[in-house]
Amino acid sequence: MQARRILLIASGLVLASLEVRAEAFRLQLPLACEPGRTCFVQHHVDHDPGPEARDYAGGPRTYDRHDGTDFRLTSGVAAASPLGRVRAAAAGTVLRIRNDAPDVSVRESGIASVEGVECGNGLVVAHPDGYETQYCHLARGSLRVRPGEAVAAGQEIGQVGLSGASEFPHLHFTVRRAGRILDPFAPEGPGTGAGDSLWDEALRGPLAYQAGTILNAGFSDGPVSMAAVEAETTGTAGAQADALVAWVRVIGLDTGDVQSLVVRTPDGRVLSAGRQPPLAKPRAQSLMFVGKKRPAGGWPAGTYVATFSLLRAGRSVAEHSFSVRLPPP
Repeated sequence: MQARRILLIASGLVLASLEVRAEAFRLQLPLACEPGRTCFVQHHVDHDPGPEARDYAGGPRTYDRHDGTDFRLTSGVAAASPLGRVRAAAAGTVLRIRNDAPDVSVRESGIASVEGVECGNGLVVAHPDGYETQYCHLARGSLRVRPGEAVAAGQEIGQVGLSGASEFPHLHFTVRRAGRILDPFAPEGPGTGAGDSLWDEALRGPLAYQAGTILNAGFSDGPVSMAAVEAETTGTAGAQADALVAWVRVIGLDTGDVQSLVVRTPDGRVLSAGRQPPLAKPRAQSLMFVGKKRPAGGWPAGTYVATFSLLRAGRSVAEHSFSVRLPPP
């Protein structure tokens, strides 16, 4: 009986030890934004061993050999704001940093200009039990820590930027254990379930997988460009505007996706509508807008409502309605 009791106690200690170990490494959000509202996952880790790309949910929100999670703010302006402050996802010790790479889109500088420094400005943090986290594409001169320095979970360590192999401001966040890449959403591989996630329990809902995400939307007084959306200079719609244009930017599109956008007048009539053909291949982001020139008598006062829909295999996977109220001319 005594031996059995000792065995049970020992077994309990082992189980308790395993539970503590399982709970020892959990990740906080590595940004100061609110996931699902002011920041979103643009790309996940690629789980396809070949030349194709597949995220942990079997979807297209990744690309070939992508080894981290890309967190994106709603615009370049937001990325440079307090929302874009980079935080340590877990307590650890800074191993190495880079802080002097220029903030230039690789579309302008060319991929050859960042060979060997694809991460741009960033850092690597070591954690207990063989874990490491890496933070890439930070703004030049923004790092607040040095090698050998201990950091606490949630501590500010830098600012989102455009350095390295980056086409838009975002944080590339990589997790490793003993040198092996881990997807924080599915560290044991696809199909292992949400309970296997390395994210803190409170983040699992806000970071739940999205089939397609509406990044931002609005009304303008003329055509809209990606550059204007990033700079938040799309213009505003008003009673005297020469045109009334509704626009939507979406990320995470798949082959065959169909986008539609309809604008209705205050009395419910269709002012303008558009429907794009099915996509021939996955697309990281898309900007769609529809509109109409001001009628001779001016814009009727009232609320104009735009409705966007993203269809996948004939089913709506993302919808968004937004409006603007025009006063009398």
